Amino acid sequence: MTETPRATTVVAVNLVAGQVGAGWGRAHDVAIAQVSDGQVVDWQEHEVAWDESHGQGTEGSHHARIVRFCREHGVQVVVTGHMGPPMQNTLDKLGARVVLGLTGDAREAAVRAVA
Repeated sequence: MTETPRATTVVAVNLVAGQVGAGWGRAHDVAIAQVSDGQVVDWQEHEVAWDESHGQGTEGSHHARIVRFCREHGVQVVVTGHMGPPMQNTLDKLGARVVLGLTGDAREAAVRAVA
């Protein structure tokens, strides 16, 4: 009998020195975690520099940068300490579930967000 492959969930985590960062729209680094069967099976860190680009251009263009990143990485869940309602709405339309208020170790938070 062969085992059924476990589903993998793609989680984006606002990252600050290995911990969950506070504000999604001002994140400097974001980790993309592949979580399967209660474990992180892949972890890639990306410098997105949204903190630097936040005030440049319109809010719509800033949200578009974030959406583009999420689409490129197939993000299904976003973990961050805080996110404004307009960005939550945008990610909801994208089909990504937002998990707010998690703190501590970013890898552990990615697993908790999927559980």
